[in-house]
Amino acid sequence: MRDPQPVDGDLVLSPLTPDDVHAHLAGEDDLLAHWLNGGPGTRAGAEEYIRHCMEQWATRGPLRAFGIRVGAERVLAGTVDLRFGAPGLAAGQVNVAYGLYPAWRGRGLATRAVLLACRYAAGEGADQAVIQVDPENTGSAAVAHRAGFTRVGRARDGNGDRFDRYVRDLSAPDRAGAPRP
Repeated sequence: MRDPQPVDGDLVLSPLTPDDVHAHLAGEDDLLAHWLNGGPGTRAGAEEYIRHCMEQWATRGPLRAFGIRVGAERVLAGTVDLRFGAPGLAAGQVNVAYGLYPAWRGRGLATRAVLLACRYAAGEGADQAVIQVDPENTGSAAVAHRAGFTRVGRARDGNGDRFDRYVRDLSAPDRAGAPRP
């Protein structure tokens, strides 16, 4: 497997590790709990999730969960997950989910992280990225737009929850003009 640490200046994506549990739980707020995690996290739940993520990396499974790290110290600022072959995706599509901890919001980091994750996904053979956002989650919708995604419709998931679906062709250049791998 190629080095799974995409970099953009002071921002790097790297696989989550057990050392991230405390920072992840400390960074979680009501918005992350509601929009991304489905409820408040627990230490046991975060440890199990990170173990699962590590297994997925080791076996090249469909989930690739990255920590969004910032600065020379690589401080954990949030997460971005790629899911290849998830339910509701066509062949060649990858689902992108992301969240930043409150102290890191409003700096363009989520957009940069999504673009880096898309570059990684393209390098892994994905043709199109998909972001699914609750229509009331305007912050995540704004990230999708800034990252060059186009809203293609509204649907309901298996639980009956509504979401807006955004897609981006991964062969297109990113907003900075850099071609895809």
